[in-house]
Amino acid sequence: MEPQAGLEAQIAIWRVFLARRQVISSTDLDELEDHLREQITDRKASGLDDEEAFLVAIKRLGNLDAVSREFAQEHSERLWKQLVLLPEGAMGADTGVTLWRELTVVISLAVGAGLALKAGFIWLGDDDALLRNLGLLVFPFLGAYFAWKRRLSASTVVVLLGAFLALAVVLNVYPFVPGGSTWLLAALHAPVLLWVMTGLAYVGGQWRSDSRRMDFVRFTGELLIYFTLLGLGGGVLMGLSFAMLQLVGLDLEPVMEAWILPFAVPGALVIAAWLVEAKQNVIENIAPVLTRVFTPLTIVMLLAMLVVLTTTGSLLNVDRGLLILMDAILILVLCLVLYSLSARDPMTPPGFFDAMQLILIGTALAVNAAMLAAMLARIAEFGFSPNKAAALGLNLILLVHLVRAIWLGAGFQRGSRSFASLEHWQTQYLPVYGLWAVVVVLIFPLAFVFA
Repeated sequence: MEPQAGLEAQIAIWRVFLARRQVISSTDLDELEDHLREQITDRKASGLDDEEAFLVAIKRLGNLDAVSREFAQEHSERLWKQLVLLPEGAMGADTGVTLWRELTVVISLAVGAGLALKAGFIWLGDDDALLRNLGLLVFPFLGAYFAWKRRLSASTVVVLLGAFLALAVVLNVYPFVPGGSTWLLAALHAPVLLWVMTGLAYVGGQWRSDSRRMDFVRFTGELLIYFTLLGLGGGVLMGLSFAMLQLVGLDLEPVMEAWILPFAVPGALVIAAWLVEAKQNVIENIAPVLTRVFTPLTIVMLLAMLVVLTTTGSLLNVDRGLLILMDAILILVLCLVLYSLSARDPMTPPGFFDAMQLILIGTALAVNAAMLAAMLARIAEFGFSPNKAAALGLNLILLVHLVRAIWLGAGFQRGSRSFASLEHWQTQYLPVYGLWAVVVVLIFPLAFVFA
């Protein structure tokens, strides 16, 4: 049976199953089928085959109504096998060749990233130059994997290569003042641009699609989980090896610093990306649990930060390092909010956890407002600098993001707005952070004379 014919047969079986229930009219059934086909199309664009896409779409559609949920439950065991294991009979010659071909590409890119990083350590003796180029030595290999996986068109590949090269030229040709602020700001914001470029490769050219952008948000969260797990496992393995070799009089530390770590870290990033792609949506069973655990803990942390900011006396007394740390925490909070949205089923009505998300955003907004007041006080007292301007711009962007998010979130909680409007705002606003990174990397050095 042809793949597409098999998909149509599965959809037909699903329709028959739902049609047996008299509570669903033919019009409703047509609407459900349209939604199912949209979900299947999105899943296939992520790299799943017809059967996998159908099963994942059915699982998501199961939250629409009790009948669809019943169908999804009856197929849940098969869904789990489909996502976690290779399907029965899939280990034929063609599937085995495909699997080994992809594994070969992934390992080659992982080794290439390690070689590039090792070459960077050797050729870029200057620590400033190495820090500026660190992301450029690794992220192109991750982008190359998605370009291969998504079979990007030649024009899209050329655009992405041009963007990587343009960033490399700026970071290495600009006459940054040694020890200045603009080179450090450029080095810190360059990974944001590199991640945006990686995202463009991930969405496979569907740059304007809200669902594909949210898929990339979900991928980012899952990648962090997989990368952390690989790092913890690798750390334990290297620690045991280090201890064992020390007992026999061998010192592994020079080899670890010179060879193992430069290959292990970028290699683990590429391998983690492949694992996320290979087992898409499995980690979504864990994602809601993680967000529900960390959301209340983060609220408590933000409240403690707010107390610190409001009890230090004059806002001028707030330590600059504390403001930088709080900016980093606010960004992590925003990532948690976005990951929570990406892991949430859009068809589920608002509930207690959505209210917790509103409290989280509201607390972050209060902390951001206090930080803005402290920054403006410091600027009024000491004047502008590259660091102050970058921090002020970032916090204003966060302010707009959080205000609109809490407005739409409150509307969703009251039932006056759909979840789609909240999701649309989040995905449409994300490019603003990329644009701000462009300003900091390209414009700030010129505006502040590379100081």
